[in-house]
Amino acid sequence: MKKTMIMLCLALVSWGATAQHDHAAHGAQTSSQKMEPMFKDKALGSSYTHYITLKNALVASDFQKAKSASESLVKALHNVKGSDKVHAEAAKVAQAGSLENQRKAFTALSNEMATLVKGADISMGELYLEYCPMANGNTGGYWLSNEKEIRNPYFGDKMLKCGSVKETIN
Repeated sequence: MKKTMIMLCLALVSWGATAQHDHAAHGAQTSSQKMEPMFKDKALGSSYTHYITLKNALVASDFQKAKSASESLVKALHNVKGSDKVHAEAAKVAQAGSLENQRKAFTALSNEMATLVKGADISMGELYLEYCPMANGNTGGYWLSNEKEIRNPYFGDKMLKCGSVKETIN
């Protein structure tokens, strides 16, 4: 009986240590996750979310998803003051007939979107202006991202990590 009690106590202590360890790992995982930046202008925040969806579709080399995301971006930009230039460039991405043309049009869109968000009030979080010198036939290309980790929309998985963070916007 004494042996059984000792074994039971050891099993409980072992289980408790394991549960505590798992709990600690879960907390670390949650705190390391990046939150999408929040803008005081909700319409701009919505537009930025569509821009990121477009960027991610280009990273994945998904023409249809990029087309859909750019169309959603065009609609969302109607509600953002001072977004005429961004709206015009987003429309070019939406009208592009190939993934290559979407990526070419994405350069001008990203430049205009960067100008728009730099002039905006970000209420929480930060975003990154990233750059690939090899994009667009070695003339380079910028894009915005929620993460410092490079995920290149100009080359997709061909050169996924080509680029660097040029600026942190907060």
